[in-house]
Amino acid sequence: MDRFVRNFIIMSIVYLMIASVIGVLMALSPGFISLRYVHSHLMLLGWVTMMIYGVGYHILPRFAGRLIQQKTLCEFQFYLANVGLIGLVVFYTLALNSPEVSVYRTLAFVSAAAELISSLIFLYVMLKILLAREE
Repeated sequence: MDRFVRNFIIMSIVYLMIASVIGVLMALSPGFISLRYVHSHLMLLGWVTMMIYGVGYHILPRFAGRLIQQKTLCEFQFYLANVGLIGLVVFYTLALNSPEVSVYRTLAFVSAAAELISSLIFLYVMLKILLAREE
């Protein structure tokens, strides 16, 4: 198993645990409901998407009978996706709680753009594998 595949899967499980704890806190105390954005994004972009990246990178090349040629790009995508997710939940939450500080909204946008670029990298690598001509 490639290192970036293992890293995606490990971080997916970490995000699941963090989001689950936040979910329980929200259920126990209405004061934590302000973390619903953090909870939902850690669940969807963290748990679900990271797991899809990891499993997709591991299984789809095997189904296609091809190797991933862009492993460095996949490693970069791992870091970009994680930095983007953490930045998004931190800076968007700060922007909601401090609307007068416009730098938080800008940093949230940059983080969201990092997530978009990360998903485009996944699309690119998968298309290179799945649409490659037969040898």
